[in-house]
Amino acid sequence: MQEFKTTLIMVGIMLAYAVPGFILIKTKLVKSDSISSFSKLLMFVCQPALTLYSFNKADFTKQLGINLLIFLAIITVAQLIFIGVFYLIFRKKMEQVKYRITTVATTLSNCSFLGVPLLEAIFPDSSNVAVYSMMYFLSMSLLGWTLVSAIITRDKKYISIKKILINPATISIAVSLPFFFTGFKIGAQNGQLLGQIGNMIDILGKMTTPLCMLVLGMRLATIKIKSVFDNWIQYFAVAINQIVFPLCVLGLLTLLKVDTELRSCMFIMCACPVAAVIQNYAEILGEGQGAAANMVLLGTMSSIVTLPLMALLI
Repeated sequence: MQEFKTTLIMVGIMLAYAVPGFILIKTKLVKSDSISSFSKLLMFVCQPALTLYSFNKADFTKQLGINLLIFLAIITVAQLIFIGVFYLIFRKKMEQVKYRITTVATTLSNCSFLGVPLLEAIFPDSSNVAVYSMMYFLSMSLLGWTLVSAIITRDKKYISIKKILINPATISIAVSLPFFFTGFKIGAQNGQLLGQIGNMIDILGKMTTPLCMLVLGMRLATIKIKSVFDNWIQYFAVAINQIVFPLCVLGLLTLLKVDTELRSCMFIMCACPVAAVIQNYAEILGEGQGAAANMVLLGTMSSIVTLPLMALLI
């Protein structure tokens, strides 16, 4: 029951962060064409800082390293299967951007922007849970900058080795790994300068949750609120993403008899609402912004019910 209460409070706080963004657009203090700039700040500055923060907290062991590789493999295969299934289901309707957004919205989860603070709240005594979230985000980013971008834009140019190797997620993890493997911490214990750098990384990393919700609130202010609730496809994407997908992954993890912490972390992250990065990709790519915002908003609002209930299963 404690997991239920913790999750309910965290989702409620997350939703509250969207309110200032909504007000900024409605009062015209921020113009709607600036939303994509906030998305770029989130994706290219705050998210890499969150990656550094997460790896900096974890303590490397051989078993943890093995678990992270297992985690990365399982979640990547699971996401590919679900995206592939729904791409086949909607393949004849791909000329409509809402179906392209739905294809990826059925699978991608808000695993880092909400996942990291949520996991830290549910498992306060574990320093490793945040780094599991980064494995999830790495997998999602590898797919996001390549396959997901190609689906949204219908342009195969995004399927390339360059896009796989050079993106904010892989670069930030490549920077983090040497510190992680050697156990070197960017913090006050290694000098005043590193202490200040560590504080800067922590602050920027923890900005991801409020900033992603600010962007969402801004986008909500540019659309008719009724549109969030008046299309069946949005309910379909949310139900698959926040109920069917996590339950299927939990079943797979139970059959594989993986480490308990790994299983709990992956399940909670799979149960997180439709990924806010879907909207960020849409903003950056310039296609499907409205459809993405509707699904992310509906998913985030409904997660105040679905996510605490799912948390009971761990």
